[in-house]
Amino acid sequence: MPCISHRRPFLLACVLAAAAALPAPAWAQRFPERPVSFVVPFPPGGPTDAMARVLATALTEALGQSVIVENKAGAGGNIGADFVARARPDGYTIMFGTSGPLAINRHLYRKIGYDPQTSFAPIIRVGHLPNVLVVNPATRSGTVQELIAQDRARPGSLDYASSGNGASSHLAGVLFNKMAGTSLQHIPYKGTGPALNDLLAGQVNMTFTDILTAMPYIKAGKLKAIGVATEKRSQAMPDIPTIAEQGLPGYDVSVFFGVVAPAGTPGDRIETLNAAFRKALGSERIRKLFAEQGLEPAPDLTPAGLSAFIAQEVAKWKTVVEASGAQLD
Repeated sequence: MPCISHRRPFLLACVLAAAAALPAPAWAQRFPERPVSFVVPFPPGGPTDAMARVLATALTEALGQSVIVENKAGAGGNIGADFVARARPDGYTIMFGTSGPLAINRHLYRKIGYDPQTSFAPIIRVGHLPNVLVVNPATRSGTVQELIAQDRARPGSLDYASSGNGASSHLAGVLFNKMAGTSLQHIPYKGTGPALNDLLAGQVNMTFTDILTAMPYIKAGKLKAIGVATEKRSQAMPDIPTIAEQGLPGYDVSVFFGVVAPAGTPGDRIETLNAAFRKALGSERIRKLFAEQGLEPAPDLTPAGLSAFIAQEVAKWKTVVEASGAQLD
């Protein structure tokens, strides 16, 4: 009905009615109002994908909207990371990233289309999966110091397998040689499976692999654990000493998991997503499941905590990648 009265009460009512008819501004809209895309920059079926799907189910409940896992694999995680970096910064596209796309790849690849420190808005650091140094039981060494002594007695006589040039299992050996003054010879394979097969067969002496992969072989006595490659012992295998406590303080090579959104995503949406992840990670079921898989929880669950950690990892891996001489296209 048109406003025909000039009296102030009627004028005020008309103004309020007109304002109510306007669409709500973007900042006042509820978030999320539609499904959220949870990008995993690796193929389906791997540990990163499995963890993401567990989290997606819990996040769907926490957010009241579907969280859909999308696998965008390739180039060590770069394809998925680049996709998320270029996505609209509205909180509806987020990524479950790891050490590769969020730190190592910046130095390993000659050219990537994003920067892990400036292209993303950090949401939360989920935790890390420790690597462990395992040897074939026929290898004489049973401790890190024995391994170092064996190498120094016959330089170049010991070798280690990796899942490929530039992989964390390769760079772990580079860092070990750098810190211990050893000359372990790198033998690259096309994947973790072939590397482990040759290690089990005694064709190579050792490898650095994630604790989830190594655990069944260690428990079965098929591989001997020399040391966990993190500063603190693994909760999954607390009897295995760390490499750090065996004479290489500061040695830390693990795969970390962090969630990021495109840079420029509004702070309130980052806070909403962070709260949802905190709720998911606080679930007894998820805590137990991840602990059984060897995941160590992050000490700081804030966006600022992940931002600082990524900066630290980028700096650390720069020197290691340069020392390795590895460069990928």
